[in-house]
Amino acid sequence: MKLTRILGAAALTLGLSSAAFAADITGAGATFPAPVYQAWAVAYKDKSGTGLNYQSIGSGAGQTQIFNRTVDFGASDAPVAGDKLAAQKLLQFPAVIGSVVAIVNLDGIAANQLNLTGPVLADIYLGKITKWNDPKIAALNKGSQLPDLAIVPVYRSDGSGTTFVFASYLSAVSPEWKSNVGAATSVQWPAGAGGKGNEGVAGTVKNTKGAIGYVEYIYASSNSLITTQLQNKAGKFVAPTVPSFQAAAANADWAGAKDFAASMIDTPGETTWPITSATFILLPKEPKSGPQAAEVIKFFDWAFKDGGSIAEKLHYIPLPADVANRVRDAWKTEVKFDGKPVWTN
Repeated sequence: MKLTRILGAAALTLGLSSAAFAADITGAGATFPAPVYQAWAVAYKDKSGTGLNYQSIGSGAGQTQIFNRTVDFGASDAPVAGDKLAAQKLLQFPAVIGSVVAIVNLDGIAANQLNLTGPVLADIYLGKITKWNDPKIAALNKGSQLPDLAIVPVYRSDGSGTTFVFASYLSAVSPEWKSNVGAATSVQWPAGAGGKGNEGVAGTVKNTKGAIGYVEYIYASSNSLITTQLQNKAGKFVAPTVPSFQAAAANADWAGAKDFAASMIDTPGETTWPITSATFILLPKEPKSGPQAAEVIKFFDWAFKDGGSIAEKLHYIPLPADVANRVRDAWKTEVKFDGKPVWTN
């Protein structure tokens, strides 16, 4: 399964042209938001003539590329720590909101039929729950015929912001996970098999009976993979849907978040999806080229103004308007070339 297949389907769904991108702006990093960035790129190219070449290589690699200034912007699902942002002279801002979902490959189980809790999910990835008919899973799914089949946990083998989001959730719901594994773009997985990128995890789960994995929602929906329900902080089992993602985003503390790193992990609310997160752009505060930095800002300004419907069709959540305006203020005050703001709109 290739990302290009998802992007091609997305372009057709959105009614966009498939013209080749001009490599006018370059970015690299997270696979989590790659479908929406590429769909935005097609629409923006048609409108402005400015192209985007975005490399979907994972958050860790994206951070490295922008640290080395080999791209115009980096993209990371994991927010970068404030001291590292300062040392690298980078502005961090959110671009869009997405959600991570659990996917399974089990005969006889339909989408959102299987119920899981955070602690049970953590125990699966800790290697403590190894069969699908384990009593802890069976107790959550009375009436379902769960097989006596080995569970194959699938995880990201590359440095990944999606892993950071998923591991942050497991840390929030499982003290044992928090103390023994923790949350980072790469962790020491106690059990399972690795796949590269969201594409690799989705493909491995799709081809492995008994597998469970975690991916950004677009990768599950585009490949007709079987998602599960999760129990949220209010104790309700919820399905991964745009309204449940929106409910989580509405509870984020944007005003109190340093460097825009607001958490949407396991937030309160009866309808909230518990694994929701913003994904971030890393832009040099002192770019090598003022006009090039201005083009990056113009792209994301357009995305905030006109890209919301594209994002929603791909099951992402646009930034709240007040957050987008805070980002615009940061562009004006923090991104400068030869001491002058590169963007003043």
